Amino acid sequence: MPKQKTHSGAKKRFRITGTGKVMRQRARHVHKFQERSSSQARRLVNDVVTAPADTQKVKRLLGR
Repeated sequence: MPKQKTHSGAKKRFRITGTGKVMRQRARHVHKFQERSSSQARRLVNDVVTAPADTQKVKRLLGR
């Protein structure tokens, strides 16, 4: 059997913690920070846990 390949887009967007949770960045975190208030920009910094409905699919894309 050949090895399964990790989904290239998924590995850039998600990471799995040591306990098995799938983390993602918040939306609008990439650029244009000068248009946001500093409080909103700080709120977007922290990663959040992916929704339970999506975790199974993301883990499959990451080969877990």
